[in-house]
Amino acid sequence: MKYYQDIALLPDTEANLGFLWHKVYQQIHLALADNKIAENQSAIAVCFPDYGANQFPLGDKLRLFADTKIQLEKINVNQWLSRLTDYTHVKPIKPAPEAINQHACFRRKQFKSNLLKEAERRAKYKNESLEAALAHFSHYEKESALPYINMTSLSMEDNNRPRNFKLFVVRELFDKPQSGIFNCYGLSKTATVPWF
Repeated sequence: MKYYQDIALLPDTEANLGFLWHKVYQQIHLALADNKIAENQSAIAVCFPDYGANQFPLGDKLRLFADTKIQLEKINVNQWLSRLTDYTHVKPIKPAPEAINQHACFRRKQFKSNLLKEAERRAKYKNESLEAALAHFSHYEKESALPYINMTSLSMEDNNRPRNFKLFVVRELFDKPQSGIFNCYGLSKTATVPWF
């Protein structure tokens, strides 16, 4: 990933960071899906440079990465964020620094949606108490404290209505770049982006 473009989110009293992440990331996802290179594969990766920030866990900046400047120009982020110009600042495309000491993998983490139902199912299957089954799932609460973005899936409709879900994001740091593919959320199970 040799080129990047930063998008700053500019919250105000009417639009907080959570709301802006939902709106901005929804548009970025649509841009990546519209410019996919294969089924659910994107040439563009995302990075959250302020991941783990105290004020808001994903910070207030989104960084897009690509191997070439043309790939970033092609998705035309300004067009996709045209309705959000009061709340975003799209910076020019720049070459990534050459001396990078760390690389980050941003991947999605999915959780069981109804832990009580899962615990009841486990208690019945394993012939154990509901309390023991709930204890088995207790670590899920800690993991679900991960940073997330509220998303709306337009492809998975419930009763002809879009489905809302939380896109939990995990960051792993590496000393060397890792290869892999990026999905249409710009995330990957294995691939890294420069971390600076």
